[in-house]
Amino acid sequence: MTDEFRPSRRTAGRRVPEVRCRTAAPPGAAAPAGPAVASGIRAIGEPEAGLDVATARVSGDTAVVVVNGEIDLRTADILRARLVELHAAGPRRLVADFTAVPFCDAAGLGALVAAHNQIAATGGEIVLAGVRPAQLRLLRITGLQRLFAVHADVPGALTALDSPTASG
Repeated sequence: MTDEFRPSRRTAGRRVPEVRCRTAAPPGAAAPAGPAVASGIRAIGEPEAGLDVATARVSGDTAVVVVNGEIDLRTADILRARLVELHAAGPRRLVADFTAVPFCDAAGLGALVAAHNQIAATGGEIVLAGVRPAQLRLLRITGLQRLFAVHADVPGALTALDSPTASG
């Protein structure tokens, strides 16, 4: 009897790629209304694209940008484009508040680097605030903590950005 269960246990221990389904509609068809959303295909209150990047406030040449949602292959380009767009609108420095980012993968890190490269080319800067421990670990492993100043929270980031200006 135990031999019957061994293959099942081995299969149960294997890691299977996670598949996320946004809608049950076939390609090209309209997404179902109401019940599909309420049934858990898309979390209630989740931004349509899965990521929201919005300016919270602008003070002088610094803008605080709140990032809300998961940053992955599906949403990384939204992050990059929005950061570059916000910088082009005027603020030289962007403080990206990651407090509401539960997950950021390699695609998200790549989007941050791409945004940094575009923004730095025109004299701008991206500073990260509220980065979760797991994401901070990824920044350290990849060496990106040398590219981005990382602060515990937005007030700390703003204070650090203001201190060199006040002294010089």
